[in-house]
Amino acid sequence: MISNDISSQIFLGFVSLFSNFISALSGGGAGLIQLPALLFFGLPFSKALATHKVASVALGFGASIPHYKKNNLQIKYAFLILISGIPGVLLGAYTSSILPNNFSTTLLGLLTLILSFYSIKQKKLGSSSQKLPINNLRILIGSLGLFIIGFLNGYLSSGTGLFVTIWMITIFDLSFSVAVAYTLIFVGIFWNVIGAFSLGLTGNIIWRYIPVLIIGSTLGGYFGAYFSIIKGSRFIKTVFELTSFSVGISLLIKAFL
Repeated sequence: MISNDISSQIFLGFVSLFSNFISALSGGGAGLIQLPALLFFGLPFSKALATHKVASVALGFGASIPHYKKNNLQIKYAFLILISGIPGVLLGAYTSSILPNNFSTTLLGLLTLILSFYSIKQKKLGSSSQKLPINNLRILIGSLGLFIIGFLNGYLSSGTGLFVTIWMITIFDLSFSVAVAYTLIFVGIFWNVIGAFSLGLTGNIIWRYIPVLIIGSTLGGYFGAYFSIIKGSRFIKTVFELTSFSVGISLLIKAFL
């Protein structure tokens, strides 16, 4: 039975605050803690996922405030994330309703672990933000990768923000701090709005949990983003590696349970 008493609301509020604080530091991974917490209260997976997705939009709004003030974000990167990723999110959301996802969850878990090991091995990854020439080939590769990540976002919803962060660093040589800003604002708000709307059409959202989750997500996102700006890219890289490793293990466990 789904519990909605005051103690459960307070517990979910703290879980949301902590998980979104970590997500704002690393550029993704809120579902690692928040989604299992909703499952713990007895929600079926589809309802927990839809509820988590709606609350995740608040993470983007909370984190966008300090990042927007600090980082000079460029419209070309924002446009690329939106125009390439949103069609993938829509396709992924549709696919999730007709196909089983155990195989994809396993694959995503393995890929997320690879992200962690790749970042650990590349000591200078995301340590500086250079202005690389944006040629047609780089745009094509960047767009294709964002479309695929968008598809995974709509299909599985877990851990894909981490992929956007590392993709923007790898393809466009952004710093961790700047890449996380793009992820939290344009994935956290726009991709998640699309995903939440698609999942909401199925009627799976548990609205009684939404207010406390939104408060926790907004505050966690804001303070996590503010703290990441203070600490800088090297600290964010370490948190990213820990988070991506944990998300990868969590996805593999979920796939085999």
